[in-house]
Amino acid sequence: MSAGQPTSRFHDAYPVFHAAPPLSVYVHLPWCVRKCPYCDFNSHALSGELEQTRYIDALLADLDHELPRIWGRTVQSIFIGGGTPSLFASESIDRLLAGVHARVRVAANAEITLEANPGAADAERFAGYVAEGVNRLSVGVQSFDDDSLARIGRIHDGEAAREALCNALDSGASKVNADLMFALPGQSVEQAVFDVRQALSLGVRHVSFYQLTLEPNTVFYRDSPILPEEGELVAMQQQGIEQLAQSGIMRYEVSAFSAAAEQCRHNVNYWRFGDYLGLGAGAHGKLTMANEQVVMRSVKQRHPTQFMRFAGTAQGDLSRREVPSDDLPFEFMLNALRLTDGFAPALFSESTGLELDVVRPILERCQQDGLLEVSDDLIRPSVLGQRFLDDLAGRFMPN
Repeated sequence: MSAGQPTSRFHDAYPVFHAAPPLSVYVHLPWCVRKCPYCDFNSHALSGELEQTRYIDALLADLDHELPRIWGRTVQSIFIGGGTPSLFASESIDRLLAGVHARVRVAANAEITLEANPGAADAERFAGYVAEGVNRLSVGVQSFDDDSLARIGRIHDGEAAREALCNALDSGASKVNADLMFALPGQSVEQAVFDVRQALSLGVRHVSFYQLTLEPNTVFYRDSPILPEEGELVAMQQQGIEQLAQSGIMRYEVSAFSAAAEQCRHNVNYWRFGDYLGLGAGAHGKLTMANEQVVMRSVKQRHPTQFMRFAGTAQGDLSRREVPSDDLPFEFMLNALRLTDGFAPALFSESTGLELDVVRPILERCQQDGLLEVSDDLIRPSVLGQRFLDDLAGRFMPN
């Protein structure tokens, strides 16, 4: 069904966009030193020399190919993810960012994030990234416990994790995030809480604190390790959140916690159903084409070799499709309901092109069932709704 066609599920509604939402850019650098057994991202173990020059050339060709779709729009944030982007030299990141600035309008206060892993970056490299324009570093710590790190296949130990986080904090970046996982194989509640305390003691003001899950197409999914039981898992999460809150690091999304003014603006744009241009191997994108009154989703060629071969051409797309208007309410709610503070009702119309009335009966039922708090100014999940978020979002799926 075309995005411009009316649907029966939501009162024969079809989108009308008056303007496009904020725009971000996601850049995927797909290589890692080694593929972690739990990772389902599009990452590839590095064999041989890293093809930095060729890959940056391909990224800029990819951007050239996308320019007509975003012409005249301002980029609010750039996120360089992976993989392990910190395998790339600061000179390569400089050429990438310079190429982006030369082609599109980037806001003067744009947030520019680069992901880094302990064992794949040092103090000099962190400082180099910041000198070239990166102002937010996200460090894949996962844990500070040597045994836990070994069980999940990380290449670093606890000391390397502490060193990397300290280097990031000392680099001059205005924001630093620490990724922490809990419910790791063999992990105790005390160890999970210690990881949170350790990150806080080093001065981190933003933490991604999330549960290890066994995803399809991973080594752990095929050969499952023994994970903590449900009661331990709940205790890890609750006690970890309490530790963060005691230090003023408050939950603003399902697995994201920050001090005031430290939220990740790039990820918030995702959750508010903003637009993002995806560049690089396997990168996903979502663009609102206001003139055509459609929302487009795209996926680039997944394998780095194929991506570099076809970048800048139509064959660089693995897929590109219109989002049916019937799917827009679900896709919006799947993202926006992750925010603990919820969203203003007007955001639904601005982001989907649909009037809020098309989902009002569902909102009312969710409110009656105690899953949502709905007012004229705000829609947000209740405590119960946060607990059963997948079920809550699923109520907005098309028939």
